[in-house]
Amino acid sequence: MRKHFLGKTAHPLTVMIQCERPDDAVERIRRSLALGADAFGLQTEWLQDDLRHADTYRQMFELMQGKPCYVTHYRIKNQSRPYGPEDFRGQDVAALDETLADGLRTLAKSGAALVDVMGDMFCPHPDQLTDDAQAVRRQMALIDDLHAIGTDVLMSSHLFRFAPAERVLEIAFEQKRRGADIIKIVTFADFMEQQLENLRITALLKRELGAPFLFLSGGESSLHRRLGFKLGCCMTLCAYEHDERSTPAQPLLTEMQTIRDSLHF
Repeated sequence: MRKHFLGKTAHPLTVMIQCERPDDAVERIRRSLALGADAFGLQTEWLQDDLRHADTYRQMFELMQGKPCYVTHYRIKNQSRPYGPEDFRGQDVAALDETLADGLRTLAKSGAALVDVMGDMFCPHPDQLTDDAQAVRRQMALIDDLHAIGTDVLMSSHLFRFAPAERVLEIAFEQKRRGADIIKIVTFADFMEQQLENLRITALLKRELGAPFLFLSGGESSLHRRLGFKLGCCMTLCAYEHDERSTPAQPLLTEMQTIRDSLHF
């Protein structure tokens, strides 16, 4: 049976989990559930290498007590900067990504409700959206595999820079064409005017795209991260608490609950 990440709750508040071992996440998951988390996000690239297997994934999904889980399986832990040659020096990236693709299939079979396929999988690109035709075909075949296993697919592109509306829409429609169920684009804002433009772009995506999306930004992002769901973003990525394992830009779950329950527009 196909798992639909967005099937139960509109705009779920999704608590992201970044940990090296399942034991590190137990208390965080328990407390997030007690606070009313709608969903979880498991970033498996943070797990120790020897723990990236089906038994670990099933153990962690069971801790979430039936809440849907979005999973990432990125090449590198730090998704807050552009790729550079030093990140992949001496590596066969296509072979590395095939290993990651197998990991995504394992995650889907283990119970993930939403699986993240990088937009530049099989061929790295500065905007994390490859234009290599062979790599695109392999991405689409992987998405077909994941759908056949029974999970939704999110495609992600982290640009690490401010992008005008035209580029954001171009990426969004291309991700949709490749078969993604949810579109995810992360840009940047260096100052308030760019953040306000990102809010406008969020509303534009809602009007034009015709698919669920998550549009985020780094840098000057406090308004965008907290109000995006009111303008069309399909979910909000949250942190239970801010510590060395969390992403500082992600608002706290308790903060987002207050915002969600207080804003009526």
